[in-house]
Amino acid sequence: MPGKRKIAIVGSAYPLRGGGIATFNERMALAFIDNGDEVKIYTFSLQYPSILFPGKTQYSEEPPPGDLDIEVLVNSINPFNWIKVGRYLKKLAPDIIVLRYWIPFMAPCLGTIARIARKNKKTQVIAIADNIIPHEHKPGDQLFSRYFVRSVNAFVTMSKSVLNDLNSFDSQKPKLYTPHPLYDNFGESIPKTEAKKQLKLADNTNYILFFGFIRDYKGLDLLLEAFSDKRLRELPVKLLIAGEFYSKPDKYYEIIKNNRLENVIELRTDFIPNTDVHKYFCAADVVVQPYKTATQSGITQVAYHFNKPMITTNVGGLSELIPNEKVGYVVNPDKHELAEAILRFYKNGKEADFSKNAEIEKQKYSWDVFVKNLLSLAQNL
Repeated sequence: MPGKRKIAIVGSAYPLRGGGIATFNERMALAFIDNGDEVKIYTFSLQYPSILFPGKTQYSEEPPPGDLDIEVLVNSINPFNWIKVGRYLKKLAPDIIVLRYWIPFMAPCLGTIARIARKNKKTQVIAIADNIIPHEHKPGDQLFSRYFVRSVNAFVTMSKSVLNDLNSFDSQKPKLYTPHPLYDNFGESIPKTEAKKQLKLADNTNYILFFGFIRDYKGLDLLLEAFSDKRLRELPVKLLIAGEFYSKPDKYYEIIKNNRLENVIELRTDFIPNTDVHKYFCAADVVVQPYKTATQSGITQVAYHFNKPMITTNVGGLSELIPNEKVGYVVNPDKHELAEAILRFYKNGKEADFSKNAEIEKQKYSWDVFVKNLLSLAQNL
């Protein structure tokens, strides 16, 4: 496909709220544009029925990204819409359709669109698969994912664990592992004291950051229990929890109450808009991802953008991107190991060294590399 390519991205984007997937899709579109390609995003008029959406609202209150062409087109639960969108894209005949696949719920919608669009014998459909086997299992997941896998030409994964999962569904179609690129669209760093001031945090306290939607598989309960360690109480350290509850909050509040953690926890559990993300990362000494299961995490790449040390668990693809003892610590999903890692971080004064190493390590995770790998995959189909 020499010269300028026409690319359609089908997935979450504005006016849906940022979150990981919408933010990724919008940043990916800019990377394609920088590469000289013509890009349009087709987002959802309805992404989730309200009964299935765990947050407060699906829609953004921020201004639209002025440099992107985004059309609201896809209804995730209306089969007539899937047929209409599939026929539209078939006629439009882009060189590449990039589909974002993250949960089996989307398989009937995206799989049907892909099947119809490919009938023009020109368009290559490439799926970026965040997950094939979801973190939170439901009946029918395997059936739905199998339907989707059969509908596309090739796959890009951002963790080796998802690549392995894909091979259990299909061993023949082309697949490419390429690491999650940096989230470099949240602005520049600001001084830690200024970030704390803007967030109304105590300047004489150190902060550990847990960031992102709160789901049970992300292990916030383990991190809260780690904070019951008396040795952590002796440090001037608080846990800053920034993100909306997507799981029932009761058990987390119960852990806080039972362990008397109220004075060492800072809860900011409203949705964090993109314009405020930099404040939370810049206010923190270290970012902790205590996940119980995982594939990859965009939080890693936000932390890298701000040169932040990380403590993460050795699950899924998380440890692939975080060299142990270099930019942080990799531990088992265990409250005792998390507590030990936090203590080592502060007692050994590792923030400066890990931050310097993160600045070097992140150079390999560029959007230019990601886009060129995807285009190379398409060209070889």
